[in-house]
Amino acid sequence: MENEIRSSKSARCGAPESCSQAAGRCEPGPEGKLYVIGIDPGLHRTGYAVLEPRQGALREAGLIRPRRGSLPARLQELYMSLGELLEQYAPAQMALEELFSHYERPRTAILMGHARGVICLAAAVRGVEVFSYAATHVKRMITGSGHCPKAQMQRAICRQLQLDELPEPSDVADALAVAVCHWYKQQRGVLDALRSPAKRLRDAR
Repeated sequence: MENEIRSSKSARCGAPESCSQAAGRCEPGPEGKLYVIGIDPGLHRTGYAVLEPRQGALREAGLIRPRRGSLPARLQELYMSLGELLEQYAPAQMALEELFSHYERPRTAILMGHARGVICLAAAVRGVEVFSYAATHVKRMITGSGHCPKAQMQRAICRQLQLDELPEPSDVADALAVAVCHWYKQQRGVLDALRSPAKRLRDAR
């Protein structure tokens, strides 16, 4: 497993500290912290990003890169490496990028499906709730455009997490993007929930 980005400092993602507690969905991981993990699935390279929503901090991001070998061997290594990461941080939720709706080469879709299945299995075994997002939805949440260039999304992530440099490679950038997208979706749901009692009160009047 290769770590491309490590952060011991808080990198703000713009979410208020109270949101994770108000959501009532996450459970504390190590040291009583709350974590969300974003995954960009791949058979050769899987990007990951661990966020601590309570403080809006990026904890770690990097690559899981199985060694060359047979398909079963690669899937086993992906499963075990991701399992170690999940054991370390004990995230409550996983945000996973969906597969494209179509591929020019069907074999690519099949191989990607194998990797995604192993990732979902590793999460399910450890009780991690999985949320899936289409790439266009992630881009729209991060930049406002579902068809923005990858470089634009990287710059947006860099600003939102206050990183010193653009996240690379693209697998890591995509994992960061899907993690931030998920947190923004959760934040929006929390704010809607907080508004609803006041709305009900107004409706009652």
